[in-house]
Amino acid sequence: MTIPRRSWRGAGALVAAAVVGLTGGVISAGPAAAHTPTWVVTCSDVSVDLTNYTSGVANTVTVTVDDKELLPTETFGREFHKKLTLPAHDKEVTVRLIVKDGGEGGTYSRDLTETAPVCEDETPKPTPSETKPAKPPVTSTPEPSSTPSEKPSESAPAVPAPSPSSPDLAETGSSSATPVIGGAAVAVLLAGGGILWAVRKRRTPQN
Repeated sequence: MTIPRRSWRGAGALVAAAVVGLTGGVISAGPAAAHTPTWVVTCSDVSVDLTNYTSGVANTVTVTVDDKELLPTETFGREFHKKLTLPAHDKEVTVRLIVKDGGEGGTYSRDLTETAPVCEDETPKPTPSETKPAKPPVTSTPEPSSTPSEKPSESAPAVPAPSPSSPDLAETGSSSATPVIGGAAVAVLLAGGGILWAVRKRRTPQN
């Protein structure tokens, strides 16, 4: 059995058309995939990588964090690569990437958003307060008064009055019998002196 040449030619044409179609699909899909922006958002930074854009046109890129500009609108050519540091934050923030393709029709323009989590080291941790021993209060020593108080203290105890029932104290002064005793003593001295004089007088004639 023989296959006519026309059948071979028809089969070859179909295979060629299929190959061309597949090749065209790969070629057309390649640039589209290459223009997809690559960006990574972490808790602390944003990395943006843009490649294979049309050079010679005004391609622009902008990055915002919670609607505040992190990267002001910047013009680039065929490629763009940059790493941006996020501001410190204690809650999740929304990061937005806006890429505008300056080529005809702006086919590869993108508007993407990502959420940046909170870094663990950014969360303030309570630190134990250092307790220092309390210093004893300084008490000032009262200075003695230079002049004694003229008035006696009202709180001084009163001197108790002698009780009427206590025994009489011995009399240390002179009493009414002192003149009598003195007169008797003088009389004794005079009498003694008279006796001595009389005795001497009697002995003198005998000698």
